[in-house]
Amino acid sequence: MNLTVVDHPLARHYLTTLRNSETGNDAFRAAARRLTNVLVMEATKEVPTVIAPVTTPMGETEGHTLADVVAVAVLRAGLGMLDAVVDSMPNVKVGFAGLQRDEETAEPVEYYVNLPQVDEASVLILEPMLATGGSLSWAVDKAKEAGATDITALCVVTAPEGVARMYRDHPDVRIVAAAADKELNDTFYIVPGLGDMGDRLFGTIDRPPL
Repeated sequence: MNLTVVDHPLARHYLTTLRNSETGNDAFRAAARRLTNVLVMEATKEVPTVIAPVTTPMGETEGHTLADVVAVAVLRAGLGMLDAVVDSMPNVKVGFAGLQRDEETAEPVEYYVNLPQVDEASVLILEPMLATGGSLSWAVDKAKEAGATDITALCVVTAPEGVARMYRDHPDVRIVAAAADKELNDTFYIVPGLGDMGDRLFGTIDRPPL
């Protein structure tokens, strides 16, 4: 299974903050950014670099710069990971894949796609909640249709159903996550999960998350 769960003290700490139903919007957004920083370090371990000579105060040496990287945020929850990715890689190109979940079927409904050139880039797809796998599989389809061949998905929490679907639909895509949770409930929310990440990021609920 092409799934890497990042086992790092910082990842566990920030994930716990995200899971906590008492965490407010500001603290939730901050924890999402900081957790994403940890995930990015793992996800970019194999991103190619280009040799670039550099002059230090003491002389010449060989340096390295990142090759092309594209981040694709799956709207809207993927926006909670985007700032951390851009901060880590200032030259990253950014795309967006907009969809919403049909609450009866749990399948994605497309409403917006805008991708930069991806055919020679390392592509990071930002999809925090890998539940049924429908949204992530769809976003990968879009990236592959645009020419992407090197794709890694960054997730906060995964469910077995979503991981299994990705393994079936896109076995070549690497998944980097902070946790592999135990199941989906009957409304397709990850258990124990952290509720609806989009709602908690943007404060669009007035009740505790599921």
